[in-house]
Amino acid sequence: MRLTVLGAGPAYTDRHDAAGSAYLVSHKGTNLLLDLGQGVFSRIFAHVHPTALDAVVVSHLHPDHFIDLVPLRHYLRYEFEPRRRARVIGPRDLAARLDALHAEPGFAEAALDFEALGTETRRIGSLMVEGRLVPHTAESYAIRVAPDDGPGIVYSGDCGNGPELAPLIRPGDTLLTEVTFGPGPVPAGVLHLDGPAIADLAATARPSRVLLTHVLAGRDLEATLAAVRARWDGPAEFVWPGTALAL
Repeated sequence: MRLTVLGAGPAYTDRHDAAGSAYLVSHKGTNLLLDLGQGVFSRIFAHVHPTALDAVVVSHLHPDHFIDLVPLRHYLRYEFEPRRRARVIGPRDLAARLDALHAEPGFAEAALDFEALGTETRRIGSLMVEGRLVPHTAESYAIRVAPDDGPGIVYSGDCGNGPELAPLIRPGDTLLTEVTFGPGPVPAGVLHLDGPAIADLAATARPSRVLLTHVLAGRDLEATLAAVRARWDGPAEFVWPGTALAL
């Protein structure tokens, strides 16, 4: 299984070329996108043709995680005759949110086939996908993706409570997690993670490695890594657009 980072940014960033959240997971001909945030659509082509995506799985309904479904929809709708379609799996109101953006009922379904993510495990090609509700929005998911014959990757999405991710993490899994507030602290009442929270989670759940992403502007990266490593003795690193790793 291979992870390619297309976008690693949060809702806003001062880091050049960060873009929104988007992570391509590939395995034995199956290509799955975890989220599709702002500025990412054009980056897909360098790795897989958009028509070859088996699914886009959206963690929650914040634009930095789904808004480039709009250019994907346009591309599939207008570039081909007959039009192509893409499978999109996410929160129940995802299609309605896109329709509302354009004030056009049926806008999204013109080229996208929507399924509710939920918490049931499902097969997508050679991969198994499992969602788990986590605190962030009314319907936010962490997502585990794994082949039948080995460890997988657990993607936090945006999550306000690290221990909620632990039940998804199996032996050998890689944890790909937001670290929005860097070394911390997270402001009171804000549902995101920081380095100390991730360190506590990793020390308990014992993933094979920790990949950090989705960090806000101005946060100290070295201090963030130090906070994670203070209570976690395994590998930890930031990932950025262009990072590609064998899992």
